[in-house]
Amino acid sequence: MRGCTLLCALLCALPCLLPPAAPGLPAQPLARRRDPRDPARGAEFDRIYNGVVSLSTENIYSFNYTSQPGQVNAVRVYVNSSSENLDYPVLVVVRQQKEVLSWQVPLLFQGLYQRSYNYQEVSRTLCPSEATNETGPLEQLIFVDVASMAPLGAQYRLLVTKIKRFQLQTNVAFHFTASPSQPQKKDFPGEQFYVVFVIKPEDYACGGSFFIQEKENQTWNLQRAKNLKVTIVPSIKGSVYVKSILLSFLIFFSFYLGCLLVAFVHYIRYQRKSIDGSFGSNDGSGNTSVSHPIAASTPEESNYGAIDESSSSPGRQMSSSDGRQPCHSDTDSSVEESDFDTMPDIESDKNVIRTKMFLYLSDLSRKDRRIVSKKYNIYFWNIVTIAVFYALPVIQLVITYQTIVNVTGNQDICYYNFLCAHPWGVLSAFNNILSNLGHMLLGCLFLLIVLRRDILHRRALEAKDIFAMEYGIPKHFGLFYAMGIALMTEGVLSACYHVCPNYSNFQFDTSFMYIIAGLCMLKLYQTRHPDINASAYAAYISFALVITLTVLGVVFGKNDLWLFWVIFSAIHILASLALSTQIYYMGRFKIDVSDTDLGIFRRAAMVFYTDCIQQCSRPLYMDRMVLLIMGNLVNWSFALFGLIYRPRDFASYMLGIFICNLLLYLAFYIIMKLRSSEKILLIPLFCIVATAVVWAAALYFFFQNLSSWEGTPAESREKNRECILLDFFDDHDIWHFLSATALFFSFLVLLTLDDDLDVVRRDQIPVF
Repeated sequence: MRGCTLLCALLCALPCLLPPAAPGLPAQPLARRRDPRDPARGAEFDRIYNGVVSLSTENIYSFNYTSQPGQVNAVRVYVNSSSENLDYPVLVVVRQQKEVLSWQVPLLFQGLYQRSYNYQEVSRTLCPSEATNETGPLEQLIFVDVASMAPLGAQYRLLVTKIKRFQLQTNVAFHFTASPSQPQKKDFPGEQFYVVFVIKPEDYACGGSFFIQEKENQTWNLQRAKNLKVTIVPSIKGSVYVKSILLSFLIFFSFYLGCLLVAFVHYIRYQRKSIDGSFGSNDGSGNTSVSHPIAASTPEESNYGAIDESSSSPGRQMSSSDGRQPCHSDTDSSVEESDFDTMPDIESDKNVIRTKMFLYLSDLSRKDRRIVSKKYNIYFWNIVTIAVFYALPVIQLVITYQTIVNVTGNQDICYYNFLCAHPWGVLSAFNNILSNLGHMLLGCLFLLIVLRRDILHRRALEAKDIFAMEYGIPKHFGLFYAMGIALMTEGVLSACYHVCPNYSNFQFDTSFMYIIAGLCMLKLYQTRHPDINASAYAAYISFALVITLTVLGVVFGKNDLWLFWVIFSAIHILASLALSTQIYYMGRFKIDVSDTDLGIFRRAAMVFYTDCIQQCSRPLYMDRMVLLIMGNLVNWSFALFGLIYRPRDFASYMLGIFICNLLLYLAFYIIMKLRSSEKILLIPLFCIVATAVVWAAALYFFFQNLSSWEGTPAESREKNRECILLDFFDDHDIWHFLSATALFFSFLVLLTLDDDLDVVRRDQIPVF
């Protein structure tokens, strides 16, 4: 037994007594039980090693070198295999001091339509541990383990080299080649970041299409390689950030100063008129003298919007009611609709009133002012609730997107203008977020302007001012408050979208634009129809349906799904006809749902034949008919365009429908106002001109297309451009500045357009 133990000890010590291998000879495959850290058995750089591995054979190569402080020596490993058997590939494992890297040869990539590409040459860059002055020279050890489960063996070729130019330098161009199976990695010293270049196996991933036949395409893609030129340029200085932020605040705070100046001028003019004792003239801000232009005092119980019959001009439709309500306080606090008689006599005769050939504002402002104001204030509180519940999950989502970009470094997730994307903190494109500041500041300014007018109007009502009670357009500010909140929320959501602009987030940038356009149209209609405008609940549920339809269009419309476009076009046309009918008949058109034999359609056909074909009668409400015909032509054109061309950007398509309808209605309103011999004062005229000019300039910058998520990330980057303002803002940032300004002036147009009517009796203001 002792002899057997001694023999085993000699056999175990025998490998240590053998001489080391000659350094000039190729390294032989090392046995699995041998210690690969023995430097005598190491392999050499820049030398090709051929070998065969199988189920029973595994080859291990060791490489070592010494890195000096301040010197970065990266290593690149090349492996080639002639085997095409994907079931038994050559497996390569590279071990370093702090990381392990592995891959297989052949390397498989999946392309479009389940195409596969097998690359038989694969290379990778290894990042070494850098030596510092504290650590001194470091010995770098690299072990390359080549193995395979092939029963008959698999051949391979191995080459390990040191990269001579691994570090990038500022303002120095570097040229190199990369392929799908051989990505490149470069280091930028000092900033502790790497640049990795990955090549896609097909042009479809970059350009969206390719035109080579399938068989030729397979061979060509396996041979594809890209010649790259990389230049690192220094980022902008911190002083540029400070200047850009200060400029943004300075531009929009100048609007605050301008509004203060205008308010001061109006105050001086108002004081002078009060001293002179003049009345009946407009000061441009919607405020008039509190002096009564009528000798006889108006009874306290006068209805809101009612004109005393004795003082009305002959031939005008009177709006005073026999049953007058006792007038308590004119404030809106603690007002409940159940506290007041809603005048059922009006309900009985409103069908007669609203179907007259010529309507005046007194006919449509017969309800109690406090109830109507309370109804419109719901617009404000509802939109505040919607904005909070809509914005919070949006903010959470874009923060998640930004975190993924920062952690993975994947620049294909977000479609930035990379030539003008300036990071700040965790944000990748701070300039695109900062440029939305105007929406929030100008939205807040508009709320302050509306609040001032609201306070002055309440004071006039409390003072029993006859002008505030019976003259001019009835003042209801709920919709204006809602418009200001919508403008501020649009700024927040647009900033959220630009945290990571892509296909999934674009709906956030447009949702409140639909609401803004809808609120503007409602406000324009409410101006001459204060008693019959849509309720806040009906309006917001309509907006919700529009946004839902937009989401469906974003999901299904981009794939050229013809069934979706047919359904959408049909809904669009039917909705246009239904809304036109309600507007034409002032909401008095109803369909008898109890008519089960569908006789309503026969009667409608008979009326159409009698009035339009047999006698060709003139429409009873010609002005409304002209507007509705033009509106339907525009909407039908949009529906036909969508059905034929099926645009991929469905959200912008929907927004175009809203904007065109709003512009058409505003143009009709202004034309009818001038046609009715009404005036446009200096301030609204200035706002109209400013709105047109600023919108034209804004749209110019909007259509520059600096990026586009409709294509691939590579196609989007081809559209990137340099900054044009302060080396910080690009064309799209200028669009943000100008669009916020244009929306602000647009709101002021709606707020001041009818200031000339503040001294006109309501039974002399036509409805159109």
